[in-house]
Amino acid sequence: MAFTLRQVQYFVAVAEQGSVTRAAQNLSISQSSVTEALKELETDLGVELFERHPRGLTITHNGHQFLRHATKILASVSDARTSFSGQSALSGTLNIGVTSLVAGYVLSDLLARYRRACPGIEVSAIEDNGGYLEHLLVGGELDVAVMVISNLRDRMALQAEILETSPYRLWLPMGHPLVSADIISVADIAREPLIMLTVDEIEENTGKLLSALGARPHVAFRTRSVEAVRSLVATGAGVALLPDLVYRPWSLEGDRIESRDVSGSLPVVQVGMVWRKGSSLPQAARDFVGIAESLRSGRIR
Repeated sequence: MAFTLRQVQYFVAVAEQGSVTRAAQNLSISQSSVTEALKELETDLGVELFERHPRGLTITHNGHQFLRHATKILASVSDARTSFSGQSALSGTLNIGVTSLVAGYVLSDLLARYRRACPGIEVSAIEDNGGYLEHLLVGGELDVAVMVISNLRDRMALQAEILETSPYRLWLPMGHPLVSADIISVADIAREPLIMLTVDEIEENTGKLLSALGARPHVAFRTRSVEAVRSLVATGAGVALLPDLVYRPWSLEGDRIESRDVSGSLPVVQVGMVWRKGSSLPQAARDFVGIAESLRSGRIR
């Protein structure tokens, strides 16, 4: 029996929430319905999408691979529905801002979907740091920004809506002793050479976390490139603490990296939509926000 769109929708919700309970709450359905849909989907695909353990679920390598296809399936179906809503007749411009971390991991799919839904809109996008994007938003030079909002500065002037919350996890090279550890603590990380990503607030968050627990990180390498971090970790140059949204096991070097939870209270990265508070968003920007929301939730509109 072929899998259904509903099963795909439930799978994406669980993958994003990391919990059947939270996914069921967001979908306003019973946990048993979600659990049954996941089992049927795994049976149809012939692979395990999640590892079950007492504390919840962990997405598998096969699960990560299917998640790519699942989000595209839901986006394509939503695009098909949108094509009959009259949005394609719109014309005008949309000015978007994006931070570095978000540009390659959130914006690309969102922008592709928006352009399919609204081909008459001319899109102009700028990548810069969060502080400068806030300045442009307040000044009316940008309609909306897709950015890390965990450290949003001007909350009095700006409206933000969370699209994704991503916890920090530890990246380890295959065969590293910590891969087989039952529990990994921050003290364990402090003894390792650290590959530090320096975009957005990543370096600041990592440093604060280790300093708060009295650990001085041994930084082996600083870089603004996620792919450089991936290669350095994969080849054993060090470990890295990064938000889960940039973990790509199917990417180049990705299958040589293990991602593990760390005990204790780690920061999270919130990615969201930001616009000027009190402003009347143009229709093109409202459509962009709506598409971002539907892509985030995995719901078919």
